[in-house]
Amino acid sequence: MTQDSDYNAQTTSPSAAESGAATGTDSPDQPLSDRVNNRSRRPQSQAFRDFVASGWDRTSEDNVEPFASAAYTGARRQALSEAFPGERLVIPAGGLKVRSNDTDYRFRAHSAFIHLTGLHSDLEPDSVLVMEPTDDGHESTFYFRPRAGADTEEFFSDARYGEYWVGPREDLETMAIKTSIRCADITHAEVAICRDLNATSLRLVRGADEALDARVDAARAEVEADLEISQAGDAEMAQFLSELRLIKDDYEISQMRHAVEITRSGFDNVITSLKEAIVHHRGERVIETAFESAARTDGNGVGYDTIAAAGNHACTLHWIKNTGEVRDGDLILVDAGAEADSLYTADITRTLPINGTFSEVQGKIYDAVLEAADAAFAVAAEHAKRPVIFAEVHDAAMNVIAHRLEEWGLLPVSAEESLSPEGQQHRRWMVHGTSHHLGLDVHDCAQARAEMYLGAELKPGMVFTIEPGLYFKAEDQLIPEEYRGIGVRIEDDVLVTEDGVENLSAGFPRTRAEVEAWVRQGR
Repeated sequence: MTQDSDYNAQTTSPSAAESGAATGTDSPDQPLSDRVNNRSRRPQSQAFRDFVASGWDRTSEDNVEPFASAAYTGARRQALSEAFPGERLVIPAGGLKVRSNDTDYRFRAHSAFIHLTGLHSDLEPDSVLVMEPTDDGHESTFYFRPRAGADTEEFFSDARYGEYWVGPREDLETMAIKTSIRCADITHAEVAICRDLNATSLRLVRGADEALDARVDAARAEVEADLEISQAGDAEMAQFLSELRLIKDDYEISQMRHAVEITRSGFDNVITSLKEAIVHHRGERVIETAFESAARTDGNGVGYDTIAAAGNHACTLHWIKNTGEVRDGDLILVDAGAEADSLYTADITRTLPINGTFSEVQGKIYDAVLEAADAAFAVAAEHAKRPVIFAEVHDAAMNVIAHRLEEWGLLPVSAEESLSPEGQQHRRWMVHGTSHHLGLDVHDCAQARAEMYLGAELKPGMVFTIEPGLYFKAEDQLIPEEYRGIGVRIEDDVLVTEDGVENLSAGFPRTRAEVEAWVRQGR
């Protein structure tokens, strides 16, 4: 069923809605926001209201247990509290986003909110975490929209939030147990956030809830706060929250392992779908659908738009149109990650020979990329013996790439000249980086400072990708014809441990022989 009714059921005039629905016309004075009701006649009689409110089992669930994440979120909030003592800290979840007219995208909360509250899946749009300063730290309150009574208009009429339409929400007491956070009704949030700003400094995660951004800015203006300084403080907190996720705790690591497991199921579906993909005029969509079936069935869905790029499309780094054919003899690059219900995501790429066998040139390119990946792994593992900077992982992969391109006669200079800061000619065929942090976001910790990201030492608990590639576009006139239209990327998810690194995606075939056997078995 598609969404029906309006998003403003609480303020819609019943007589106007009923009248318009009955006649198929609307009054010239009817607000545009109400006119969505004109296609759907909703009962409004008192008899209906009395009857629809009766006879429901509204008892709360028994034996409520905290979320598994609740054992870890307190320490995360404590770290935030210690970083900004004496200041009110506001972390919104964000709201529903319209897909078209009166239908929304599936909700996904802001990653900082998820990290600090432990909420998962599509829970609690429009909610907000407020950390109020106290003498010994902060008191956290989770403001959300609690379950409405069956006697309310929302229950049967509101297609965006009503229980009859989208299912029940938690009551305050149950949510407090599940999150281990004090809970309150969202109607009290604005006062709690905006009060006493002449005496209390406030920091806000901006960009999650534009309406809240505007309300906070207006409240700051009322007390003549310097908005530029205030928003700089907001940015400083966003940076801290991003850097807080650089080191994963045990819960996060377990969830990322689970995301990788689901992703493997998705890739196995991809392998078995190749035969169908070859005969379909949009074979790339067949591949995409095969992966996303597992991601949605076993997890929350995909962590990012799936790349299913066959032939020359593999040379377009973020090819997500997936409208192309899948031809026997070509390669297909599949870059995909399943998102667990906890909203942690994997990020894996495999490049597959569609007919089960790499050609000589395809195999040569594949082996070079694999060699680059292995070199990056080896350098990352050295952190157990010496300090290793994150950027060194990329440098190790580039060293291999540059020397192979020189060996093939593709570089206009030597590999050493190309690897110098003044050169970089080899990057024509791999313009992206080799690694990025991974977690709640596929490109996790994106607001971290450069010295905490590229310039940081590898530490146990970091999770990142290793994903070198080579991309020889069909339009590239500086390479021999046999290279053109071949794109290869190999991507694994890596956990830094005390004694080296662990390839979380080690269960995926990686070598040329393993990949060929995988594809042949599936076909």
